[in-house]
Order: sequence, then C-alpha cells, then structure tokens
Amino acid sequence: MDTRIEEIARLVAASAPLVVKTLDPADRVAVRQWDAFVAACPEATFFHKSGWQQVLKEVFAHRTHFLYAERSGVIEGVLPLAQVKSVLFGNTLVSLPFAVYGGVAANSAAAVEALEGEAQAIATRLGVDHLELRNLRHRHPDWPLQDLYVRFRKPLEPEVDDNLLAIPRKQRAMVRKGIKNGLRSEIDQDLGRFFALYADNVHRHGTPALPRRYFETLQRVFAADCEALTVVDDNGRPLSVVLSFYFRDEVLPYYAGDDVSARQLAANDFKYWELMRRSCERGLKIFDYGRSKQGTGSYSFKKNWGFEPQPLFYEHRLYRRDSIPQNNPSNAKYQMLIKTWRRMPIGLANWLGPFIVRNLG
Repeated sequence: MDTRIEEIARLVAASAPLVVKTLDPADRVAVRQWDAFVAACPEATFFHKSGWQQVLKEVFAHRTHFLYAERSGVIEGVLPLAQVKSVLFGNTLVSLPFAVYGGVAANSAAAVEALEGEAQAIATRLGVDHLELRNLRHRHPDWPLQDLYVRFRKPLEPEVDDNLLAIPRKQRAMVRKGIKNGLRSEIDQDLGRFFALYADNVHRHGTPALPRRYFETLQRVFAADCEALTVVDDNGRPLSVVLSFYFRDEVLPYYAGDDVSARQLAANDFKYWELMRRSCERGLKIFDYGRSKQGTGSYSFKKNWGFEPQPLFYEHRLYRRDSIPQNNPSNAKYQMLIKTWRRMPIGLANWLGPFIVRNLG
C-alpha cells in the first residue's frame, strides 16, 4: 500500500505545473534550497551559488534576477542573471558578470526552456542591447557565439608526487626551481598582500583593478570556499598571490598577481604547484585552471602545464545590436587607453578603476 501511495504522489508531482520564480535573498528557506540544488546538479558551477546575488548587489549595485524553476516545491533548474548598464559599454543582461561560467543549470529540459524563456522576457522588458549566457555547452546554434575564450581543467592524481610528474618537463623544472629557491606558500585571512600584488599586476598590464571591497565581500560571503594563497621567499617577502574558489571536489584559481621579481624566482609556477599540492592533500579531484583568451600568454602557460583547451559557449541573443560587443583588452580600439593606464600613478588607478570595471563584468 505504501508503495502505491508513493507512486501516486510521484505521478501527481510530475504532472504539476513548472513555475519560474525569482530568488528573494531574504527568504532563507529558498536560498538553502537553491544552494542545495546547485551543490547536487551536475551542470552547476561555483558561479551558480546564490551568494553571487549578494556580491553583485553590495559591491556593484547591479540589478539581479536569480531565477529558479520549481515544481511542487522542488527546484529543477536555476539561472542567475544580472543587468550591467553603462553609458560607455551599453546595457546587457548577463549570466553572470565577473564569472567565467553561467547560463542555466537544470535537471530537466522543461526547466531549461522555462528559465531561458523568462530570461528573454526580462531582457525585452528591460530594453537591454543583448542577453549573454556563458554556457558550458552549445544550446543555441542560431545565436551569435563569442568564440574568444576556452577553459582548462583536468583531474588531479590521488598522490601528490604523481601530480608533479604529470607536469611537462619544462614547467616541472620551473616548479623545482621555486622549491630550490626556498619559496613557500601561506594561506592569508587578511587580503592585504593579495590585493597589493593583484592591483600592481593588472596596472602593469594596463587594465583597471577591481576594488578591494569586492574581494573582501567574496571572502565574507563564500567563507572557506574562497581562499587566498601567497608565495613568499625565504625572507617572508610576498612574491605571488592567487585567490581560489572551491566547489564540491574542485579548485578554481581565479584572481592572481605577481611581483616583478616573481618570474626570476619561478614564483608563479611554484604558486600553482602549491595550490595543486594542497588541493590533492585535501582530497579534491579536479583542478580547474579557468578561462583564457585564445592566443594569449595565459593560454600558452596553461597548455605548457599539460592542460588542453575546452570550448566555452558564450551565446548572445541580440536585441539592439547587430553584433557582439568586444569590450576586452584584445580590441585594438582600447590599446591607447591601455598604454595611458600603465602610465597612471597606481593610487589614482586603484581609485578610478572600480568605476570602470564595474561595467565590464
């Protein structure tokens, strides 16, 4: 009898309508349900976590639309969205700004269809120039595709030494050089050392830095899932930093920076090896080297570590544009601005940068 009742209840639930709702960050029950779904859904990533809604609102004042599809009280899919509106760079609805991954994470085709349909309705209502979904797989062959980025990730070996041996010989020699130079890694609770090297690094590259408050908010919102690692020399001088995200059994080094002397001492390679070593010892299974633009130094560096590029599908639904905007440093029209930014005093750059970068995402 109990089995029949359970079967009837299951059939009734399956026939119930699928409803798309907007996540209210004050609704603790809904937030817990959202994050429980994200933790279990194979399509979900760190960037689908509900905490991004708080980060984007608090730091950048972006209007968010965190959608979820629910049937009989059970979530079947989520789609985090935020509007980025700027005089300089236009008006867009993105899943998700400042994230390398996004789009719908769902366990049913009906949820994907419902969530993307609602996203397009919101985009039309807001009058945005385009909707961008940073998908991990190709969902819309008829939408324009930003074929600029790839990602690099691979499984970690169970044993630390096997991970070192898996690094190609040339880069492994750089790791050993860092070890020979007496470098060591430290986990920082305070982000002072991280931000100093990060901001200096992006300034040398001619791009604006995100505000320190952004990183402090990431650390506060995501707690142990957001961690800063600093590489120091034998005198304790910081040389290289990385801020990483942890999700399920994966580690994703996301923001980084280096002192000008880091290259000579092999601190950059040592930094990623230390993160890999620590992740292996924690029992993590995947090292996600993140996103890189094709044809850049970052792309080559990750390939030299034995990682192979995997496609990313940044799909765009155009409304008030004829083509995908190219708001990135590879665009030739920004080269003069990049050169000017490099010459700007870093104090001024760190003050001015957040006003610009908040609209890039």
